[in-house]
Amino acid sequence: MDLIIIGLLGGLITGISPCILPVLPVIFLTGGAQSARFEGDAKTKPARRSRPYLVILGLVISFTLVTLVGSLVLGLLNLPQDVIRWVGIGVLILIGVGLLIPRFEQLLEKPFQWLPRREVQNRGSGFGVGLALGAVFVPCAGPVLAAIIVAGATGRIGVDTVLLTASFAIGVAIPLLVFALAGRGLVERIRAFRSRERGLRIAAGVAMLALAVGLAFNVPQALQRLVPDYTAQLQRDLTDNDQAARALGLGGIVTDENRDLDKCTNGADQLESCGTAPSIKGIEKWFNTPGGEAIDLKELRGKVVLIDFWAYSCINCQRSIPHVVAWDKAYRDAGLQVIGIHSPEYAFEKDAANVEAGARDFGITYPVALDNNLATWTNYRNRYWPAHYLIDAQGTVRHIAFGEGNYAATEKMIRELLTDANPSVSLPAATNVTDETPELGSTTPETFLGSSKDVNFAGPGQYRAGEGQFTAPADQAADTFALDGAWNVQTQFVTPTADTGRIVLTYRASEVRIVAAGEGTIQVDVDGKKSSIDVGGTPRSYAVIERGAARQGTITLEVPKGVEAYSFTFG
Repeated sequence: MDLIIIGLLGGLITGISPCILPVLPVIFLTGGAQSARFEGDAKTKPARRSRPYLVILGLVISFTLVTLVGSLVLGLLNLPQDVIRWVGIGVLILIGVGLLIPRFEQLLEKPFQWLPRREVQNRGSGFGVGLALGAVFVPCAGPVLAAIIVAGATGRIGVDTVLLTASFAIGVAIPLLVFALAGRGLVERIRAFRSRERGLRIAAGVAMLALAVGLAFNVPQALQRLVPDYTAQLQRDLTDNDQAARALGLGGIVTDENRDLDKCTNGADQLESCGTAPSIKGIEKWFNTPGGEAIDLKELRGKVVLIDFWAYSCINCQRSIPHVVAWDKAYRDAGLQVIGIHSPEYAFEKDAANVEAGARDFGITYPVALDNNLATWTNYRNRYWPAHYLIDAQGTVRHIAFGEGNYAATEKMIRELLTDANPSVSLPAATNVTDETPELGSTTPETFLGSSKDVNFAGPGQYRAGEGQFTAPADQAADTFALDGAWNVQTQFVTPTADTGRIVLTYRASEVRIVAAGEGTIQVDVDGKKSSIDVGGTPRSYAVIERGAARQGTITLEVPKGVEAYSFTFG
């Protein structure tokens, strides 16, 4: 019941948010548009009274299917993830042209003339319009929709996921139906519209074509950024509580198998103990194993295991893999087992031949698992490409490193675990692979401030979701961020709970930008040079340091209450 209520309320909030503005004109006009006179018709056919309901029904059905199973279907067919969106845009164009040119609409109907006439003479039903809109209607990805998308992408589609998706879609549909009914009511009540139904059809056709062109060039997203998100606080009030967090977990992310991974600190410089390593599961295919046989971690007890999550087209992985390959070659005979878990970001990365060719090009000879459904990725609660999990000879996770870098520390711990497993082992010299992680003259890695992607928090202490008091360290490491003052750390952003809070950022870049939202003015101090940033509306990128010569230093930002800070990007 909690799941249904959260889905409905999340959908209702989305249905009145700026996200639905691009489709409102189409829904309003198609809700009341009438059919034009066709050759042989005695008079113009009025729109069915059910038309608004059919428009919204079509939208709900297609939106639900696209959101929930679209990614899975495209993955099975090895098609680009954007193909459904482009099909939807194409259908909108065809329907729009049909509204403008009745003879073209007749031409579209011809292939279906073998069906009983009453089935094809549905001019004005609107169901097809709704189906097309649902395929292209992507509202703001608030926490509820994000949970649905993750569940769909990772194949965790159970009864709870379907209930959440359906209730969310119904919630979105309620305000949209009001607009569609308003369009029909306007046509019925205003004589000028009733006598000029052809003009109304033309207006609907133009609106549909405009939406299709706008979607093709991502205009709706730009328009949404210009409109303050007046529903953001409602979304937070709905989801920022333990009850909602449990419901939106959809029963699969945190399990007894992976719960203790929280005990590991990302990029720690010494070994930790973070529970028994979660199993490798849901693998579609294995490479570089005898006969393509699967690997069970339990059968590797006695060996030190390094699990590397990667994707062959990921540039960060391409810079990281030479280190992993070198470790495999140097320490395989000493008891190290490297396993590459290929977890795709894109549909084309699910193709086994592509992955095999990529592994061969990188000189990978250790086992590689095709994790096309992100089953192992989910089992490890992973969120990054690349990500390294170091497991000792007893099967316990001892070190986790997200992203590039940290190679010397990781290799040091590999050597330490190999010696622990076999004190008499003879280890070769440490590998000497050049670290191509971008250095000065390039950029600091992208810095996320939400709790779900914190990869370079300077501390002290652990970085967890919730309200807390923070103190910036006196000596802060390079390429890190620290909070100072009272803050509320959310999954995607941080916001002060007092009047102001400080963010201290050490950087290397020629340009620095912050993604922020809300209302207020951020005071900026870049190595003593002061400036300010006026923040307003939905999340967008603001310049902290304009592009210029490469430099390094420290940035201090005074963030006022009411402003949400999401991330820093560097150029």
